[in-house]
Amino acid sequence: MAIVEITVVPIGTASTSLSEYVAHLQKVLDNQPLHYELTPMSTIIEGPLDQVMDVVLRLHESPFENGAMRVSTSIKIDDRRDKQASMEQKLQSVADKLGRI
Repeated sequence: MAIVEITVVPIGTASTSLSEYVAHLQKVLDNQPLHYELTPMSTIIEGPLDQVMDVVLRLHESPFENGAMRVSTSIKIDDRRDKQASMEQKLQSVADKLGRI
């Protein structure tokens, strides 16, 4: 299972606020069978890499569908194949090392 961080930024919009675009991205994600988590600076998605990449393309297209003329999308992919990994497992591993429950 892959864990992917994505940041989608519409460029040249009439406002400095991006929350309306982020809300549209979340609606796209709500219609997908993948687990995701919105953070203050990005969205983390986990699932089979091929499915996640299909969603990444949909997310990149969303601002164009909502009036943006230019979009910058950044992605980071953690594709671990030696064992199953998840967002929760990665956080728990760090907490265990810190002695936190």
